[in-house]
Amino acid sequence: MSDVRHPLAIPPFRAYVLSRFLATIAMTAQAIIIGWQVYGLARETRSINEAALVLGLIGLVQFVPLFLLTPVVGLVADSYDRRWIVRATTALLVANAALLGLLTYWGMLTLPFLFGAAVIVGICRAFSGPAYSALAPNLVPREALPTAIAFSSVAWQTGSIAGPSVGGLLYAIHPDVAYIAISAMLSLALATIFLIPKVPQPPAQTSRHPLQRITDGFAYIRRNRLVQSAITLDLFAVLLAGSTALLPIYARDILHVGSSGLGILAASMGIGASATAALFSVRPMRKDVGTKMLAAVGVFGAAILVFGLSRNFWLSVGALMVAGSADMISVYVRSSLIQLHTPDEMRGRVSAVSQLTISASNELGEAESGLLASLLGPVGAVVVGALGAVGITLLWSRLYPELRAARTFDPPEDIKTTSLEAVS
Repeated sequence: MSDVRHPLAIPPFRAYVLSRFLATIAMTAQAIIIGWQVYGLARETRSINEAALVLGLIGLVQFVPLFLLTPVVGLVADSYDRRWIVRATTALLVANAALLGLLTYWGMLTLPFLFGAAVIVGICRAFSGPAYSALAPNLVPREALPTAIAFSSVAWQTGSIAGPSVGGLLYAIHPDVAYIAISAMLSLALATIFLIPKVPQPPAQTSRHPLQRITDGFAYIRRNRLVQSAITLDLFAVLLAGSTALLPIYARDILHVGSSGLGILAASMGIGASATAALFSVRPMRKDVGTKMLAAVGVFGAAILVFGLSRNFWLSVGALMVAGSADMISVYVRSSLIQLHTPDEMRGRVSAVSQLTISASNELGEAESGLLASLLGPVGAVVVGALGAVGITLLWSRLYPELRAARTFDPPEDIKTTSLEAVS
């Protein structure tokens, strides 16, 4: 396998990318559908602001299990076969989506069922995320690792941004069609991950106490300010400016475009992200990666500000396309820096912390958006969050000169060869 230079020429990596893409697009499609159903049920008995708060709580119930499990899931990903972690969690997601589809078909769907399904999704993502992220570098030779990480990031980010658009459009066709498609995609993701044979994985550091091994991941991030800056910038920017949770409100009560319009709004970010991902697949970013990440996050906040203030549907679509493109740039840089600047034996734990911040910015951000929307209205919540994201970008450019100074993705030699003992 060492003679192969392009990761897509390696069959196990192709299976990995396809599995991750299918699973991500299915989970994010399901998330937008759950949000639409929650908001619809809540609006039957509540005002717009009160329903917005209920909608935001969906994000919170997904974040809580991930927050509680983060110290454990990273250790699990570094101690056990990462393929089987992904297989088990994907099987549970298939069952969860199928049950929601049946409840929708029978007309028995209630808010408690929806919140319970969201908790299950949060638990599955807590375990599968670090395993997926840490598995990719085990499938390719080191010289192909930067490109492999980029493709892994592209698969995840394209799926996570395009997924809501797929969910909205499928739901507009028919709720049953949406849940059937989601269950099918998750089943294909499960089948595809079985195509990956056993791969080399660093042995678990059994000489160290599990609690010590858990704290090693946090300690490494604290010491490595470049990794720390990349993780926290995305955390605070998307936490403040994330608007996906409020798309059902904009579609129904502000832009008045219904569920079909919701699908187009969500598709806008996916289009922007996919176009940028396609560009990176033929022209990978190589220079000034840190400053480009900072610029991308600033553009993301500005685009969300335009979306929040817009009352024109197509202007809103354009703003979300720009936001999706900027978000892809940010995630591409962040994922590459984190994976390449982290020793393999710690990738599960560092990926778990990174996933926690991603979930905090997404699911906890949904709760924050819902709370702000209940206090300021949905428009006020989006505008305040967007301005906050721009401010965070300016602040981080001053607090973390290491990020501004990052010219390429190449890690220093000590990161390439370091062992767990050397960093603990």
